[in-house]
Amino acid sequence: METLKFEYRGGRPCNPAQASALAGVVGSGNLEILVEQEPLNGACAVEVVTAAVGFGAIWQAVLDDFFARHPLADVRISINDVGATPAVVSLRLDQAVNAFLGGTA
Repeated sequence: METLKFEYRGGRPCNPAQASALAGVVGSGNLEILVEQEPLNGACAVEVVTAAVGFGAIWQAVLDDFFARHPLADVRISINDVGATPAVVSLRLDQAVNAFLGGTA
């Protein structure tokens, strides 16, 4: 298992429809993503716990793309991964933030 931490700044505060949202299910080849509103001094903090060790650069690229599309502030994103592909990660991130924002993402 590997734990990766990322932080993004320059996002905009959001008005979530709920305090948190969950997308996906941890299982073989999948992942779960929890998005929570949290005062982080304008940051978006992401923690990834993954069984696929050594893919930090790939995670960085996927998360950079996500943040470019969804520049959030004061949000914590927790990801539990069991080997999902980058496309699945991107899909689940979009689903989680869409639910978090009440379908406005």
